[in-house]
This record gives sequence, structure tokens and C-alpha cells, in this order.
Amino acid sequence: MLKLGIIGTNIITDQMLDAAKTTGKYELTAVYSRTEEHAEKFGKPYGATQFFDSLEDFFDEGDFDVVYVASPNSLHYEQVRLAIENDKFVIVEKPAFVNPNEFEGIESLLAAHPKARVVEAARHIHTGLFHAAEEQLKQMPVIQGANITVMKYSSRYDKVIAGDKPYPNIFTAEFAGGALMDLGVYAVYGAVTLFGVPDSVVLFPTMVASGVDGMDTAILKYDKFAVTLNFGKTANSHLVSEVYGLKDTLVFDSIFDTTKVTYYDSEKQAHPLEAKFYENSMVDELNDFADLFNDPENPEQQAKYRRWFDLARKVNTVMYDLRRSAELTFPADDNR
Repeated sequence: MLKLGIIGTNIITDQMLDAAKTTGKYELTAVYSRTEEHAEKFGKPYGATQFFDSLEDFFDEGDFDVVYVASPNSLHYEQVRLAIENDKFVIVEKPAFVNPNEFEGIESLLAAHPKARVVEAARHIHTGLFHAAEEQLKQMPVIQGANITVMKYSSRYDKVIAGDKPYPNIFTAEFAGGALMDLGVYAVYGAVTLFGVPDSVVLFPTMVASGVDGMDTAILKYDKFAVTLNFGKTANSHLVSEVYGLKDTLVFDSIFDTTKVTYYDSEKQAHPLEAKFYENSMVDELNDFADLFNDPENPEQQAKYRRWFDLARKVNTVMYDLRRSAELTFPADDNR
């Protein structure tokens, strides 16, 4: 049983802990929050016994093997740095880091601390349905492009509309928020996993009053086709995501919370893809990560880790290039 510590007590952490319980491979022991009282209130129902409001004490005194980092984006780097320096296994929520400088800094730290491991919680690419879609894609002789949509209205946008300051973290540049960083990363992960790194990218953002992007369209240009990404936090979309062959099409009900993938052949006949499916879409990634953490020197696990880490690096670069194309910057871009 892997002992688990958490940084960040929010909705996604609740979902992660529910998934961790489903796997039967993790035990929550330690919680860090801004106040010890809040850490205890959040962690006690999950069985945690150690509560901290100091990150230094959390790492010095906390009894855990794995730390899950689900804090605001701009805080990931420093918190993951501390975890690596303490030789911990790290699961960091997407987007793991704000820019390539941060990513390179983490990579250098990992080289100096070979016992540590860092994985990005891109849950959708670990699911059985996504793997089945990858295999189906390999059977399509021609790819002409794709449309990927990830758009979900955030209740926290209500505060932005009302001008109710301080704005939520996810809608501020200080915490590296906005649509691209919060939901667009799912779309970018999907595209880079399925098609590789694009030759060029361009982002067309719609800005909101808090100074970040609220809804975006991105074009990823490949050698023989283009992929269009639509994502946002200021509206709801009910569109599917599609990969276009010649006469055939691969359809995801959702690229990031996938419950159904259908392949339509050249005769327009539907072929639903089959794979083991969990209601909580974080279960598969936590099973994968537990396999790595329990046997980190196993050659098969090392190969998986290198693949995940390399993919995370590519996604980080594409995300940064998209921001640069639209001149979207964060304070964290100047820090390192």
C-alpha cells in the first residue's frame, strides 16, 4: 500500500481520492493546506492522520511515499521541487508546469535525485477507451485532420462576470489560469498523443475581464493535415471530438472524460470500441502510477515512465508555443 500525501484540497482532489480508494493501492496519510484546521477537516474523513500548514514540515515530518500536487498552476514548480529534493514520487495535476524553463528545471532536479519520479495527471490518455482509440487510429490508412472540443462553463466565472474581486485563481494570470491552462491542456494532450508534435501552432483567444483567456480556438498544423482545438470555461459545448479519415471517422463523446468511442467505417457503419471502463476516469492513471511507484526499477515500468515524461515535455512545449503565438504571458514566465 502506497502512503499518500496531498497538496491542494479541492474538487479534483476529492475525485482523485475516490479513484485511489477504488484501486486499493493507496492510503492517505498526510494533508497540506493553507491552515492546519482546513487540512484536518478535509483529510480526516479519508483517514489521514497528519495535517500541516507548512510545506517544510509536510515534507520533513509527513509519512508518505507519493505526493499528489493539485494546487494552482503557478505553485506546481516550487512544490514539486521540494518533493523531488525529498526523494518522493510525485503526481502533479495538469498542466504540470507553466513553461519549458520550469520543465527543464524539474528535469535537472530529477537527474540529481534518481529515486524520485514525476508524472503528470493527464488522466484521459491512460483510459482503456483512449488506448483502444489509439489502436483504431493506426488502422486508418489516411488521416485528414481532427476537431477536438473541450468546453465546460465554470461556476467560478460568475464571479468574473459580476466583477467580484479577488477573482478565482483559475481566472487569474498570477496563478497561470485561463482556458488553455485549465481545459485546453486536455485537448493538446489528446492531439499530441494521437498525432505527435505539430509543425506549427496558433492560438486565437477570447479574453475575459480578469485578464486571461476564457474561450479559445487553436490550430495545430501538421505535414498533411491540421487539427482544430476548441476549448473554454465560459460556455458549454455538446459537440463530440472527431478524427477524419477518408470515408471513415473516429468519434469521441469527450476527449477528456471519455465514456464512448465509435469508429464509423467507409460504409458509415458504427463500431463502438470496447474497453474496461471506470465511472471515475482517474482510476486508470492511478493504477498505472501505482505500478510504476511500486516497482520503479522494472525495465517495463521505466519505459512507460520515460514515455509519459517525454509526452509531458512535448505538451508543455506546445502549450507554451500556443501562448507565445497569442502573446499570453504569466508572471511565472519571468521568474526562471
